[in-house]
Amino acid sequence: MPDRLGLRAGQVVQELGWDDDVDDDLRVGFEDAVDGELLDEDGQEVADVVLLWWRDDDGDLVDALVDALTNLGERGTVVLLTPKAGRDGHTEPSEIAEAAPAAGLHVTSSVSASKDWGATILVAPRGGRK
Repeated sequence: MPDRLGLRAGQVVQELGWDDDVDDDLRVGFEDAVDGELLDEDGQEVADVVLLWWRDDDGDLVDALVDALTNLGERGTVVLLTPKAGRDGHTEPSEIAEAAPAAGLHVTSSVSASKDWGATILVAPRGGRK
């Protein structure tokens, strides 16, 4: 799965929204793909990718996406990981589609990340963020 997200060795990846329900095999796959550990929420490095684990009851998605931009590099990607339909915490694709532009992002694709999690790839529009 991480290869479908364009993750490459040497990239800096920050992980936000970790909780007991995350897919540990998927996390290991991310670490293997970038040949390094994931930065936690306190990381201060500029990130190439931010992995945001999100459940419907986590709060305001727009706020979470804006927070995900804090350490994201200029050409970085936000990978929004949400439980699949029928699982606790599922977030409707329409909610993601509405929240992304409000946070200054747009959806590029959605893929199946694992048995229980889907991934939505978000990027800043060309021309960069202010």
